[in-house]
Amino acid sequence: MIRLRDVADVNVGAEDERTLARWNSQLAVGLGIVKQSKASTVDVAAEIKKSLPELAKLLPEGMKLEVAFDSSEFINESISEVQQTLMIALVLVVLVVLAFLKSFRATIIPSLAIPISIIGALAAVYFAGFTINILTLLGFVLAIGLVVDDAIVVLENIYRHMEMGKSRWQASLDGSKEIGFAIISTTIALVAVFIPLAFLSGNVGRLFNEFGIAVAVAVLISGFVALTLTPMISSLILRPLHGTSKSWASRSFDAFFNWLNFIYESTLRWTLRHRLLLISGGVGVVILGVFLFNLLPSELVPVEDRGVSFGIVIAPEGATLEYTDSYVREIENRLLKLPELEGLFTATGLSFGGPGSVTNSFMFLNLKPRSERDKSQQQIVQELFPQLISIPGVLAFVINPPSLGANFGSSSVEYVLQADTYDELNKSMGLMMGEASKLGYLINMDSDLRLNKPQLDVDIDRERASHLGVSVTDIGSTLETLLGGRKVTDFKRGTKQYDVVLQMKPEYRSSPDAIQNIYIRSRGGLVQLANVVKVKTTVAPKELNHYNRIRSATLSANLAPGVTLGQALDDLDRIAQEKLPANIKHEYAGQSLEYKSSSSALYFMFILAIIFIYLVLSAQFESFIHPFTILLSVPLAVFGALLTLFIFGQSLNIYSQIGLIMLVGLVTKNSILIVEFANQQRAQGFSFIDAVVKAATI
Repeated sequence: MIRLRDVADVNVGAEDERTLARWNSQLAVGLGIVKQSKASTVDVAAEIKKSLPELAKLLPEGMKLEVAFDSSEFINESISEVQQTLMIALVLVVLVVLAFLKSFRATIIPSLAIPISIIGALAAVYFAGFTINILTLLGFVLAIGLVVDDAIVVLENIYRHMEMGKSRWQASLDGSKEIGFAIISTTIALVAVFIPLAFLSGNVGRLFNEFGIAVAVAVLISGFVALTLTPMISSLILRPLHGTSKSWASRSFDAFFNWLNFIYESTLRWTLRHRLLLISGGVGVVILGVFLFNLLPSELVPVEDRGVSFGIVIAPEGATLEYTDSYVREIENRLLKLPELEGLFTATGLSFGGPGSVTNSFMFLNLKPRSERDKSQQQIVQELFPQLISIPGVLAFVINPPSLGANFGSSSVEYVLQADTYDELNKSMGLMMGEASKLGYLINMDSDLRLNKPQLDVDIDRERASHLGVSVTDIGSTLETLLGGRKVTDFKRGTKQYDVVLQMKPEYRSSPDAIQNIYIRSRGGLVQLANVVKVKTTVAPKELNHYNRIRSATLSANLAPGVTLGQALDDLDRIAQEKLPANIKHEYAGQSLEYKSSSSALYFMFILAIIFIYLVLSAQFESFIHPFTILLSVPLAVFGALLTLFIFGQSLNIYSQIGLIMLVGLVTKNSILIVEFANQQRAQGFSFIDAVVKAATI
């Protein structure tokens, strides 16, 4: 009797080992959990962590359950830091108000606007169905500084009327009435700046619509508080400071700011007498601002220390799992020696959003908490990058986590070429990649148009097969069964059912010459398969893609540390314009599309905010000229912001762009008050220069 074990190896195992996973160099099974689109990452992660102890009890002895990657940790840390910043901002604002008003009674009045405005904004966030996240908390941090402005202005004006000898009640009435229209205008102007943010589209829009609405509601409530609660409380508790003794520190403080006021007034009068020089200087500042704007690097979001880095290993096309894994083990040994590393998860043959390939491997480098390491995440990436990129045989590198709204599997740069034929695309993509490689900072540069994937073509000699009595169907099923593997039956063990897969041993199917050892049954006996088939090595397209229904090829790449996405896309645009034929079009995808669309949308919002403010000012001053006197201060303020970014080595990103939009509202708000008071002084008979000086120094 001949048993199956006499002619074959029979074992229970993986049908075809195409993936490998390890945790700290030990074999592991990875389980990835993806939340639903509207679910909270923090809540989902918290529930999963609660269930881990119970799940661990179900594991066989010797196995343990650990978390290799948790995106909620960075979110929790960020929210905690923003909450701390919120409290610090609150304390600092109150202390600054106290330092200038020099009275606890007076400080209480504008400080009440903070909790009332923030609570009102929280109510709006709740009823709108929003969540407390980093962006809404950021909005509250910025709102703390905004909401006290109106109350302080009203309080100062009321106090000025009290110094004229009026009673608290009368001073509160006259002071708030005098400045009421200006407060309404400044409030509407600020709201006009933030409300458009709620209508941004895309991933960035979904993040910032909550931010814009939260700040806009807080500003609206603060304006209402300034015109109602502030005068009412002032009429009850505000007292003049005349006759009260001042400390040495208070007298020194007053003397210093009186000196600053004197210097400012003298400078202001001098500039008003030399208007041509002032205008020339303003034009020069605007020109410098344009220069700085073009000089600053631009990106979607700045790199943050998330406590995790990602490693990528890519083997040559056609490499085996064993080949890729041998290099992955070598890289693991290097990484595990890092003193800043807390855990290392590697997976080979897996992919995000599509089928995996044995030529690709990715890694999660979990770093120790920032307080326990001397180097930042960015420094670690910069040190590892040249070490891994120099490994021959594979392409290996470490990158920072993706930015807002990006998936792990996506590249930073995704540049799409479009043409009528794939031959044109192939030529243009080759030219594009050749020129792009000269830039020196694009890593893992690849194209999804691959016309050279190696494959084996099997040609059947049908005439000879028919002569020998071999059917084409038998030839195909034999090749499938012995070389590729084929389910022939199944069996049950206990309550589980297993497939029985038949195929040749790996050593007998590792080369095209394997068909020399394969025989197939014919009518007259066994026939060597090589007598009826010919095997030849060829290349063929791996896949053919379309983008917006047009034949396309996408150039994808990651960026070397220190290089911004804006710089890369500008260089690729220049190459496409200079080197590619005129009929080749280009588009953006992924993070590149998000960067381009969000930047253009924010710049549009910047212009829209200025238009809204102009309309508000035109209605307030009943003039089409006065708004320009206010809006002309915007370019000067923007120059100051750009200069600050340049000095501190920062980039233009969605956060700094939001800051520039917010700056428009702040500058306009201050200018409205000065112009409004200047107009009132002119109505009382003051000269132009005296009215301007008095309004600016009051």
